[in-house]
Amino acid sequence: MKKNRLFNITSLMLLVLLFFFCEPSKTGHNQSKSSGNKDESTSSSIIQKLPEQPAIDYYTPDYLRYGDYVNKDNIRTVLLNKKGWEFSPPMIKLESGEKLVLSFDDLDADHKSYYYTIIHCDAKWRLSDLRPDQYIAGFYDDRIYEFSHSFNTQVRYTNYRLEFPNENMRPKIPGNYILKVFLDNDRENLVLTRKFMVYEQKVTVSGSVRLATRVSLRDFKQELNFSINTHQYRIDDPYRDVTVIIKQNGRWDNVIHELQPRTVSNNILRYHYESEILFDGGNEFRYFDTKSLKHSTAMIDDIVYQPAYREVFLRKDFSRRNKRYIFEHDINGRFYIQNEYGYNPHLESDYAMVHFNLSMAAPLAHGNVYLAGELTDWNYTESNRMEYNYEEKAYQISLLLKQGYYNYVYMFLEDGHDRADITMIEGNHSDTENGYTILVYHRRPGTFFDRLIGMKHLNTHDDD
Repeated sequence: MKKNRLFNITSLMLLVLLFFFCEPSKTGHNQSKSSGNKDESTSSSIIQKLPEQPAIDYYTPDYLRYGDYVNKDNIRTVLLNKKGWEFSPPMIKLESGEKLVLSFDDLDADHKSYYYTIIHCDAKWRLSDLRPDQYIAGFYDDRIYEFSHSFNTQVRYTNYRLEFPNENMRPKIPGNYILKVFLDNDRENLVLTRKFMVYEQKVTVSGSVRLATRVSLRDFKQELNFSINTHQYRIDDPYRDVTVIIKQNGRWDNVIHELQPRTVSNNILRYHYESEILFDGGNEFRYFDTKSLKHSTAMIDDIVYQPAYREVFLRKDFSRRNKRYIFEHDINGRFYIQNEYGYNPHLESDYAMVHFNLSMAAPLAHGNVYLAGELTDWNYTESNRMEYNYEEKAYQISLLLKQGYYNYVYMFLEDGHDRADITMIEGNHSDTENGYTILVYHRRPGTFFDRLIGMKHLNTHDDD
């Protein structure tokens, strides 16, 4: 018994010593990751030089989400808009000849084989019960052939570009679609997804944006009233077969849906309510300008040159919750790429690490603060969640962004919710300029998908 006990103690000590001496060194691992074997001057090492970012909160790295998401760390500056109009939403008319342009940068600065396909969705961006041959004309997937390398940039990258629809693939029916880009013709190797819409103008939508009807809400809320004229299009049951979605600026988390017409008369569906179609006015968007990286411009405190990239330090931001409203021209959360000294902004615009600071005396409880706008795809994920710095008494985040003009806001997302609150930090004013889009979908009896049969863009300043 005594010999066995001594043997067990000796074995245990050996196991502990083996664990201690054989455990991989965390410091050594990080150093080897940052140094690598690649040339420090190449953009293929730029990802390794960036501040460590939280992992994307997908269930798996290639998990398909029906929205605007990027699944690869080397992919930046994804743009999708109508050809010829950079500020347009990704929306085209069926069989009209209109095209969408997809553009994105690969910071590996090499050449890869990117492919794409499209997926049809219902009015609420869920997968439609359709086969690909029912909504795709041409090939079910195709390669992105057009690419160009950056030049005159400190951060090297390859820009990929796709015009769609094209002779190889086009949508056959109207509705909501997801453009899915994947690598090496492997649909499971997901790179990015983007929403776009194809519509038929079968109905006429008219409406307006005004202050809330209720006096108690007039200083904070914006109210929409609209009508749908179906005179030239048959709808048997508008209460059952019609879905209306109302969208504010570029956001999808605060859309209003599940609306029923208040009255139906002479082919006119009227949606005139007092409290059902209300949005927070919010505030005008904050902005910064990096079209030049040689000198500080609007809202920039300092620009510092680093071997891998320039660092841009924005002026410290403060809460506007209890501030009076001040009108400023903005682009409603969008951004556009531009280089003050270049001829081709998509190839000559450089990347810079932009540092955001939001001064707050203490962190907000029961939720998180996110940097929001088109620059973060209007998402609320770990990649754009801000960290609170107790020494600086500020929320902070740093993003590698391409040169241009950017709008942004700070959003508060309460734990357990999926709709963010713009009023907590930015304030809430009914005078704020906002853009709205009304989308009208119809599901014909006996069919299995929602047709986008009408749309209307409205603005709070339309009557000015």
